[in-house]
Amino acid sequence: MKKSSGAVAPLATALLVTALLAAPQAHAAAYTLKDAAAATGRVFGAVVPAGLLGVADYTKTLDQEFGQVTPENEMKWNVVERVRGKFDFAAADRLVDYAESRGMAVRGSVLAWHSQLPGWVVNISSGARLLTALREHIAGVAGHFRGRVDYWDVVNEAFGDSGARRNSVFQERIGDGWVEEAFLAAEAADPTAKLCYNDYYTDGFGPKSDAVYDLVRDFVARGVPIDCVGFQGYFNSDHRVPADMAANLRRFADLGVDVHLTELNVTGSGEKQAKAYAVAVSACLAVPRCTVIAVGGVTDKYYWNAAKTPLLIDADYSRKPAYFSVLDALNEAATGWR
Repeated sequence: MKKSSGAVAPLATALLVTALLAAPQAHAAAYTLKDAAAATGRVFGAVVPAGLLGVADYTKTLDQEFGQVTPENEMKWNVVERVRGKFDFAAADRLVDYAESRGMAVRGSVLAWHSQLPGWVVNISSGARLLTALREHIAGVAGHFRGRVDYWDVVNEAFGDSGARRNSVFQERIGDGWVEEAFLAAEAADPTAKLCYNDYYTDGFGPKSDAVYDLVRDFVARGVPIDCVGFQGYFNSDHRVPADMAANLRRFADLGVDVHLTELNVTGSGEKQAKAYAVAVSACLAVPRCTVIAVGGVTDKYYWNAAKTPLLIDADYSRKPAYFSVLDALNEAATGWR
């Protein structure tokens, strides 16, 4: 803001004081995403690769705008346990250390997923031996970070778009029970972390979302440890933000679990992108148990789908209209400011 070149006129000062006294409930708007989200009782985060922690412009923006980090690949099976029983946490440790040094929350991602598996896992033909490997992997990874990760994506994407179980190596050789086994192993390894199921294209009502809902409802009813459900939030011209997103989030929350937006991104630009972001964030803000909003990255510059410009901050670190639409939605929810 430009400084005034002269003193404020007495009449203007009096009017300003009168307005402030007349509205004592008003609060100042926050100027960063993390502060605005915190004012609503939520955390605002981003997916972060460890390799960018030495890039000054990147970390400056990360520190200023985000209060949570999700490792991009650093905790995935083919990175941390490329050889059975031999764990390499160097990159993941770097991210967690960085987050802790700045008071950021950490989302562990991911303990069990059909993708990015080392060959030795895929080649286990016995269901019993694969289950043992799954349990040992979760014990090794979640146990290493015990007490340092706020929430774990225990299982990613166990369902296909039709709502049927995805034909993964775990589903094929262990059966339906593999998801429950993963959550039980995660609770044993780190009972302090919140345990989440995470998936994409589940933002509104539909067969896939219904299947995840049934899984969570069953887990809650039987006492299987689950604390949260993550909605990845990939939106584009073929998959728009659904009008029933808030209602869908609410039905999950009504089961007694928290709901998170975990990798929110909207391809496009300008006001159309800004409006879509605002609708998605507002859906979360309408549900008290929607406690985390995280976008897919800090800046388009390093995003895997950079050509689609899906994030809030562009490749030159300029804030897009979408950034301001999200900031306004958070501030309005926190303060009534607009």
